[in-house]
Order: sequence, then C-alpha cells, then structure tokens
Amino acid sequence: MQNKKMVVFSIVILLVAFFAGGAYYKNLQSENKVKMTKEQAQTLKRPYSLVIGNKDAKVQLVEFFDPACGACAYFYPKVKKLMEDKKGDIQLVLRYAPFHKNANYAVKMLEGAREQGLFEETLEFMFKTQSSWVEHHVVNPQKLWSILANVEGLDMELLGEFMNSTKANDIIKQDIEDTKTLKIDKTPSYFVNGEPLVDFGWDNLVKLIDSHL
Repeated sequence: MQNKKMVVFSIVILLVAFFAGGAYYKNLQSENKVKMTKEQAQTLKRPYSLVIGNKDAKVQLVEFFDPACGACAYFYPKVKKLMEDKKGDIQLVLRYAPFHKNANYAVKMLEGAREQGLFEETLEFMFKTQSSWVEHHVVNPQKLWSILANVEGLDMELLGEFMNSTKANDIIKQDIEDTKTLKIDKTPSYFVNGEPLVDFGWDNLVKLIDSHL
C-alpha cells in the first residue's frame, strides 16, 4: 500500500514538473519574442521612415517595397483599403527595397515628392502608370520623369533640384542595409508588429494582421 502511494506521489510530482516546465518554456519563448521585437524595432522603422495611419494603432505594418515592383503596385490599394476597414487599427511604415535596375531613381523622385507633401499622390500615380516606365523589369528614369509632370501640384523644377542633391542617398543606403540585415530578397516584404510574413499571400497577410488585433 505504501509503495502504491509512493508511485502515485511520484507521478503527481512528475506531472507538476512537466506542466511547470512547459509554462516556463512558453514564458521563455514569449520573452524571447519580445526581446527580438525590441531588437528589430530600429531596423524595421527608422526615424526618417514614412508612416501612414494612426500613431497609436494596435498593429504596425512595415512594408519593404520597390516602386517598380508589380506585386507592390497590386498590394498597395488592398492594404490601403484594409487600413480603412480596420478604422485606425493599422499603422503602415513604408521602407525602400529598390531591387529593380535603376529603381533608385524612382525612390529619389518619391522622396522629392515627399518634400513637397505629395508622397502618397506620387506613389499611387507611379503604381498606376508602372507599365509605362518599367521595361523588362528595368526602370526608365526619363520616361518616369516625363510622366510625373502629370501629378497635380508637383513642382518639377523643385523635384529636379532634389534629384541633383544627395538628400535621398543616405535613406536608400540605410534601407538597403536593413533589407540585408532582415534577409529580405523580394518585394513586397511585410512585418506585423515585428513578425515577418513567412508565407506570402494576401489572405495570409490579413490573417497575420488579425492575429495581432
């Protein structure tokens, strides 16, 4: 009888130890996830990064994009619509990943438009007219320049002065370095509150965002 009690007691001790160990491991994973998020925070969002949406949003959606990327042009209006539907729950942080040849020129034009307060208008115009200035996955700077003259309110003379300056160079350099640190090799690439979208796709992105709301 005594031996039976000892066996039962031993099993109880083992079960307690098992569940305690599981809880500890889960907490450790959670702490590591928080730590990883804090370590990535600066890499994901730089002080100069363009931010769209509520600063107190529950979800920070970081997108690394290329103005010459067809998938980026396809996803952008869908993300914008999702932000409207979520009513202030999503903050979009836009980062550059100019992987297409000559895409740096498109980025510089975007930054020049940003200085005039016309970033979103210019980006949307670029995406809509992308087939006119991207040829065989290569940006044609001259064609893009002539097309941008149709953006309402965009001062092309000021934009030209910006293009001749080095103001955007540091931004492009840092964003490219961050893509290497984060092992980003395609666009668009998304991070939701620091968690990368591993399985690319619109439905998967929505699910990941919803899991953080």
